[in-house]
Amino acid sequence: MTSPQNRAVRIGVQIAPQHAQYSQIRETAAALEELGVDVLFNWDHFFPLSGEPDGLHFESWTMLAALAEQTSRVELGALVNCNSYRNANLQADMARTIDHISGGRFIFGTGSGWFERDYDEYGYEFGTAGQRLDALAANLPIIEARWAKLNPPPTRHIPVLIGGGGEKKTLKIVAQHADIWHSFSDVATLEHKLGVLAKHGDAVGRDTSQIEISTELKTRTPEQADELHALGATLFTVGITGPDYDLAPVRDWLAWRDAVNAA
Repeated sequence: MTSPQNRAVRIGVQIAPQHAQYSQIRETAAALEELGVDVLFNWDHFFPLSGEPDGLHFESWTMLAALAEQTSRVELGALVNCNSYRNANLQADMARTIDHISGGRFIFGTGSGWFERDYDEYGYEFGTAGQRLDALAANLPIIEARWAKLNPPPTRHIPVLIGGGGEKKTLKIVAQHADIWHSFSDVATLEHKLGVLAKHGDAVGRDTSQIEISTELKTRTPEQADELHALGATLFTVGITGPDYDLAPVRDWLAWRDAVNAA
C-alpha cells in the first residue's frame, strides 16, 4: 500500500443513479473518465434519495459491472454498498467478478445501510442501527475469507472502503478492515475522529495512518479542502445527480487536484 506521505490526491465522482435514463449515466461515466477523474462511484439504493421519491432509479451492482466493462482506467465502486441487501459470500463473489471485469479497478465500498424505504419495500428487516453495524462487523471477515477461497481469486487485494463516522462501532470496524475510510467530516470533526480511529487501531494492532482518508466535498471551498488535505485526506468525492449531470464542479476540482499534486 502507498504510504500516506506519498499518496496523491484523487477525485472520485459519485454519479447518483437517479432521475436519469441509463444512457445518460453511461455517457456521463465516459465523459468523466475522459476528463481524468480517478474513481467513479454510484450508490446502493433502490429509490431516489432526493427529488421525486418515485423518480427514475437504477440498481447499483449491475450498473457497476456494466461500467467496469465500459471503462478502462478509472477505479469504480459503490459509495457505499448496503451490507444488509445481500448474503456476505455473494457480496464477495460479486466483488471478485467485477474486479476481473474491470481488470483490477474495483473498490469494495460498504456500509451498514440506513434508508428505511429500501428495507420496507424490498422485504429486508430494518432493525436498529446497532444491529446493522453488528451485521457489517460479522460479514466482513466472511467476505475476506471467501475472497481467499474463490477460483479464480481476485486480481489484487480488493480495497475495502467503509463509510460512516460512528466512534464506538463504525471506526472500530474501519480500524480492523478498511483500506479507505469515507466520511462527511469537516476539519474539526475529521481531526477528532482520526484520533479516535488511531485508538481503535492501537487496540487491534494496526497502524491506521495507512488507511486512505476520503471525504465528501459538497459545498466546500478549495481552502477548506486544503485544510482537510493537511489532516491527511487524499480522496475527495464530488456528487452529481440526474436528470442533467453537471460536470462543471468536477472540472474545477480536477484543476485543484492537479495543482495540489504538482506542489
